[in-house]
Parts: sequence; C-alpha cells; structure tokens
Amino acid sequence: MVFPKATKTDYVTLRPKEKTLTKISVCLRSYTELTREHSLFSMAKHNFHNAFLIYPNPSGCLCISINNENIYYKVDPESLKWKHTCVTWNSKTGLLQLWINGKRYPRRVTKTRVPLTPPVSVILGQEQDKFGGSFDLNQSFVGEITDVNIWNYVLSPAMVMAYFADYYTISGNIYSWVRKKYTVTGQVSILQNQYYRK
Repeated sequence: MVFPKATKTDYVTLRPKEKTLTKISVCLRSYTELTREHSLFSMAKHNFHNAFLIYPNPSGCLCISINNENIYYKVDPESLKWKHTCVTWNSKTGLLQLWINGKRYPRRVTKTRVPLTPPVSVILGQEQDKFGGSFDLNQSFVGEITDVNIWNYVLSPAMVMAYFADYYTISGNIYSWVRKKYTVTGQVSILQNQYYRK
C-alpha cells in the first residue's frame, strides 16, 4: 500500500474478525522518509480512540497506546530502509513487547487490563481521534505499508524472528494480509505482486 502524500482523506480500513482480544500481536512492514511523528496502525473502540496504536517519531521515540495509556520507547533513529515492527500485549498480565527489525526492546507492563472488545475500527495511514475518523494531516503516514497481520495470541520470539527473516508473511488469524479484507479511501495505491528487499 502506497500512501503518496500528507492528507486527512487517504487511509485504509481493515476488516479483522470481530472477537474479544485478551491477547494481541500486530506485525507490519513499513517504509517512509517522514521526519515527523505519524501513525502506523490505529485501532479504536467507542470508549478508547487509542485502543491499540503504534505511533513512531523518527527522531528516536515510539509510542504504543493501549486503551489510551501511552507507553514510550526510546528506539534506534529512523533510517531509510524497510522497517519491520511487531507489538504484542497480554491484557491479563499487562505485558507489552516491542520488536523492530528483529530487536526486542525492554518489556513494559501496562496499568490497563481491559481486553480489546468489538466493535473496533482499524485504520492504516491515519490516527483516529474518534471511532473511525477525526484525522489530523500532521499525524498521517506517507510511504509504504505491507504485510499487516493480527493474531489473538502473543507471538513467541522465534515466530517474530521468522517473520522478520522471511520475505513472505506468517498469516494472522484475526487479520491476514493475504486475504486482503480492507477498504481503500482516497488516493492510496495498492501494488499487486510487488517484492522488495529489506
């Protein structure tokens, strides 16, 4: 998926299986020249607009929001290459894990223990300030996103490393990239059968 410019009108809505998530793993690959903060993955519920948000700042910080609780990581500064990001969370323990390009950052524990319950709105390219909308141009993503998958369990380190090492995708059981259940709004381009090098 190619997001060509900063806008409030270009985004992709994913259609994951409707299921209560006590555990979740989200993995995706992205490529951008942005030097400002932006949203990579935005899941909203009616009572939490940042139910599950992956929000990097290329200056060396990445924010993960779970049920509007913000957890900040100091990460390696953004470089111009494909970036593989995986985030896992267990609502029962609060254990949050971030992996970028095969490197696991220090584990954190969230205060929130509220499972992610349907209905949810899952959007790529924009950050939701309310369920399904209220976008800010200055938070929009510009670049490429591929291989987005969601699981209802915590991926093991071996699975994350396998996902990072291979050009193909380990399909998610809540949302699978290969099944292509999404809706495009605006000028997002979908490239079929394109391959890239890490």
